[in-house]
Amino acid sequence: MTTEAAESAADIPPFRYTAGLAGEIEARWQDRWAERGTFRAPNPVGPLADPGHPRADAEKLFVLDMFPYPSGAGLHVGHPLGYIGTDCYARYQRMLGRNVLHTMGFDAFGLPAEQYAVQTGTHPRATTEANIGYFRAQLRRLGMGHDDRRSVATIDTDYYRWTQWIFLRIYNSWYDTAAGRARPIAELVAEFTAGTRATPDGRGWAELSGTERRRIVDDHRLAYVSAAPVNWCPGLGTVLANEEVTADGRSERGNFPVFKRNLKQWMMRITAYGDRLVEDLDTLDWPEPIKLNQRNWIGRSTGAHIDFPTAAAPVRVFTTRPDTVFGATYLVLAPEHPLVGTLAGDTWPEGTRPAWTGGQPTPRAAVDAYRKAAGASTDIERQAENREKTGVFVGAYASNPVSGAQIPIFVADYVLAGYGTGAIMAVPGQDERDWEFAEVFELPIVRTVQPPENFDGRAYPGEGPAVNSAAPDRGLDLNGLFVADAKARTIEWLEANGYGSGAVTYRLRDWLFSRQRYWGEPFPIVYDEQGDPHPLPESVLPVELPEVDDFAPRTFDPDDADTDPETPLSRRRDWVEVELDLGDGPKRYTRETNVMPQWAGSCWYELRYLDPANPDRLVDPANERYWMGPRSPGDPGGVDLYVGGQEHAVLHLLYARFWHKVLYDLGHVSSAEPYRRLYNQGIIQAYAFQDDRGSYVEASEVHEDDGRYYFGDQQVTRVYGKMGKSLRNVVTPDEMCEAYGADTFRVYEMSTGPLDVSRPWETRAVVGAYRFLQRVWRTVVDERTGELRVTDAPADEQTRRLLHRIVDGVRGDLTDLRMNTAIAKLIELTNALTRLDATPREVAEPLLLMLSPFAPHLAEELWERLGHSGSLAYEAFPVADPSLLVAETVTYPVQVNGKVRGRVEVPAEAAEEAIRSAALAAVAEHLAGREPRKVIVVPGRMVSVVG
Repeated sequence: MTTEAAESAADIPPFRYTAGLAGEIEARWQDRWAERGTFRAPNPVGPLADPGHPRADAEKLFVLDMFPYPSGAGLHVGHPLGYIGTDCYARYQRMLGRNVLHTMGFDAFGLPAEQYAVQTGTHPRATTEANIGYFRAQLRRLGMGHDDRRSVATIDTDYYRWTQWIFLRIYNSWYDTAAGRARPIAELVAEFTAGTRATPDGRGWAELSGTERRRIVDDHRLAYVSAAPVNWCPGLGTVLANEEVTADGRSERGNFPVFKRNLKQWMMRITAYGDRLVEDLDTLDWPEPIKLNQRNWIGRSTGAHIDFPTAAAPVRVFTTRPDTVFGATYLVLAPEHPLVGTLAGDTWPEGTRPAWTGGQPTPRAAVDAYRKAAGASTDIERQAENREKTGVFVGAYASNPVSGAQIPIFVADYVLAGYGTGAIMAVPGQDERDWEFAEVFELPIVRTVQPPENFDGRAYPGEGPAVNSAAPDRGLDLNGLFVADAKARTIEWLEANGYGSGAVTYRLRDWLFSRQRYWGEPFPIVYDEQGDPHPLPESVLPVELPEVDDFAPRTFDPDDADTDPETPLSRRRDWVEVELDLGDGPKRYTRETNVMPQWAGSCWYELRYLDPANPDRLVDPANERYWMGPRSPGDPGGVDLYVGGQEHAVLHLLYARFWHKVLYDLGHVSSAEPYRRLYNQGIIQAYAFQDDRGSYVEASEVHEDDGRYYFGDQQVTRVYGKMGKSLRNVVTPDEMCEAYGADTFRVYEMSTGPLDVSRPWETRAVVGAYRFLQRVWRTVVDERTGELRVTDAPADEQTRRLLHRIVDGVRGDLTDLRMNTAIAKLIELTNALTRLDATPREVAEPLLLMLSPFAPHLAEELWERLGHSGSLAYEAFPVADPSLLVAETVTYPVQVNGKVRGRVEVPAEAAEEAIRSAALAAVAEHLAGREPRKVIVVPGRMVSVVG
């Protein structure tokens, strides 16, 4: 119901600003902006260049929103918070004279549309395109000043052609650690051919077979195929990246159990960029918590790789504490470690303790049984601190390289194959988990660091002198050294004796890049008869998704880790099997039937915004340099302002930085980072209501009675949290626009608190923003006659000074994205104008210009009614007169013995003695004739009188 519906028609003046009038004004101006291309930003070159544009030669500004996934539910009022904020900021910057690029696209591949397709048979493209249309209509209704020519969707074949092109650039690259950057794979081959780079076994390149050469080259590629432990989610029919698995070992999407499986998958060698991804954070204007999240996820650790010799092959471990190697009394391998099967024999060694065997007759049987049991647990469960420590002896020993002692090798599920080397040296004297394991299996515990005298715990991981750490016959003595020196001495010894080396490792794993689904970008890869991958030539891009009859992955049991994946694409044999000439004659090939993850398209969309109509290049270098190039030496370049939620602190931001850095290394972009400045907006929270079963009921149908809440006749419980469909507390912007108008909705969202802070949604409070805009309307238009209430007579001194103080404040607020305080200042100015018989034009026009970022339709309408032609989008934002910002008088609160007893207004330039005298006169009755003991004047702030 609209706000004025409660008023009788006779009470509403004929020219009042109502929701109905707002709707008419807003639709009209949205049409004009579209017809005139008001918000189209010119490029330096190409089809979007426009030399006659008013900002063609202006300083640029690239403002970017994290683009949305177009769900069928459309936007609720929480979604546009950041979008409105960036629109206000972009409009303001445009009025400051900048050439502002601001547009909106859609992250349109993904599981929701595919799951809907599985359930209904509706093609994901049909569903997604309909949803995009709905989103665009909603954003248009909100008055977004987007450049409509630049909008993209990741499902557009003209878009994912370039996603595939980037994949090929990554596939055909390797990371040169000496140069510290990616280089074309052809340059690596040239070095091997010329003999300037040695092959792994030292043979000449010409001595190697074609297969051997391919293996060496493929082992260097930044995109490669690997059979490795992955997160297999049968419930979704696909594998997941580590970042897509929740802390309790379930899928972020759908909450299905996730298992470890060895599967052949495409990987991205993001770990090669670990150092740069950490170090370059220092160049970015990002919130510190987001930087910290990235650093923690990358998890760079400095230590050493140590090789423990065995009868089969050395077991390599990574440790951050090589100084404790004398205390390594056993090794632990992950169940998935490749050496486990080799080391496990058919008989137990003499002296094997029964507790080590798992009740099995042979090491091989024990290992097989343990592996099977471990496969049913998630990584999170395996690493739980309070979980009972389990394991089995593999029936083999390793040699401690520094002491020569023979130490047993165990398999235990608290060690994960995906972290480090999948093996650890266990030092129970310095690690609590190792201590617990050692106690369970009756293994030796040797301290190698002396705890302080008052230490009464078990494992001691802290600083102290080394003890029990000497092997004079082997030339290594650490005793007495503190940790840093002991680590350095140990690494030096390991390297000199061939048992290891200093190393840096990362918690970050290579990016799992395959998905066993239909609705994603096809890989531009085919396989030959030997199963080797071959990149497709750029001339055949895009590789388009074929039509399929069945969008579902193979029938699966969501709780069965042994279910094998079968992709929908693999069933289209006429598409999978293809004859191609890739340079050595026509041959039969099979296409890759996995698709890329949803993250692929969102890794680079800001680049396509720059040059969306370019058919020949990802982006013209001149356009990329203009919009994203570095401003000065040391500047990373990138988007000037990127706004989105904190939930993307790792996934999207890390992946996008990696892709961008590869493109930078290969010379395709001039900016070393994609996003120079990041700003996280808050979220809109709302009340939801639960019945006595804990089920959510429709919040809009709940009513309050005497402090209690009822859904019909049933009392319900009110809870507070995030707005969402599952909580049945969604309010849509369409409802708000219908009831109040889009400008009211925009002003309300921006006025409820700082943009980076979460805030509650309260529909009843929207009327405050509505009343404010009605007052603005009345400062210009007579509600009874429709005539202007604006006079050309000059404003009085007080009003003029107020105006310039507000102008100065609003400029500062908008520059710093303080939308709420800027609106508060505009309300103050408007309230002052409503007390005047007529509004001076010299105040009305600046008010409308300052209001326009927040309520652009209303501002445009009133600007036109004041006699201006065209849009105010390119009008100059008001500038305060510095001479009018100097206060003529200052009001001092006067305290007597700590309590405010009066106020005194004095000239701003008044001397301290004059302020003192005026203050004493103002509180004379509270002094009752007594001479004060002390009078303290704090200039410009207060006067304190001590009686």
